[in-house]
Amino acid sequence: MSAGTSKFGNAFLPVTSILLVLLLLWYVFAYVMNAPFQRELDQRAGENPSFSELVIKTWSQPKPTMPAPHQVAQRLWKTVFGVKPWSKRSLVYHSGVTLSSTLLGFLMGTGLGLIIAIGIVYIPVLEKSFLPWIIASQTIPILAIAPMIIVVLASINITGILPKALISTYLSFFPVAVGMVKGLRSPEAMHLDLMRTYSASNAQIFWKLRIPASVPFFFTSIKVAIAASLVGAIVGELPTGAVAGIGSRLLAGSYYSQTIDIWAALIAGSILAMLLIAAVSMAQSFTARMMGAQP
Repeated sequence: MSAGTSKFGNAFLPVTSILLVLLLLWYVFAYVMNAPFQRELDQRAGENPSFSELVIKTWSQPKPTMPAPHQVAQRLWKTVFGVKPWSKRSLVYHSGVTLSSTLLGFLMGTGLGLIIAIGIVYIPVLEKSFLPWIIASQTIPILAIAPMIIVVLASINITGILPKALISTYLSFFPVAVGMVKGLRSPEAMHLDLMRTYSASNAQIFWKLRIPASVPFFFTSIKVAIAASLVGAIVGELPTGAVAGIGSRLLAGSYYSQTIDIWAALIAGSILAMLLIAAVSMAQSFTARMMGAQP
């Protein structure tokens, strides 16, 4: 048995067990949350269902307080595979709209985080003067900032993908900046002294020592950043009254009490986040192989 197969086998049982427990709890809470309303409906209709019948009814309400897993799965199947991907009823279409602003914001946030990290490492005064403000900026709730960004940019006729991308940038630059500061400072003093012994310039030390040493920190940081960027893109769609995107599906579901649609959109966002993090992990593995790491 290969090491990869063994690793997969060792992880499969714990992950599956946790998933089954979560599904069981989900069904239990769906019954608990939906039962009061269902009892009220049965009383009005003069019905007296058995416990098993009541449970089935709580898991099949058209507008439940908390939908059951199979209801969400059915809606996901219908909105992903039951319609054309470019249809406005398709979660694939709405995920693509959110993905575009996510990736733009992620790229801008990563670039900004790298610039800040390099500045802090090479200009020590920035660590005391600038870093505290960066940390303080993350204490402001994004739900308070997002409408301000949208309104200010709309006042100067900047709409569309850019405002949402800027909100994603705001959330994604911080983990990259903090992680890369630590990564660029990770080379040991002995290695830095050795480079200086060979009369290496600051640029050579940066490219040949600091950058390779910071690669693990970089990929760890951007895994957090790309998930945060997705959250920022979804939040950015909420105050705009967007007609497309995962945020728009959440809004529409809340307006019309379509809780199944809300949960389906949330699961779609979670799947999109997992795919993005998986893509970063693949890029990390490829980069490690290119740098000569052992499999």
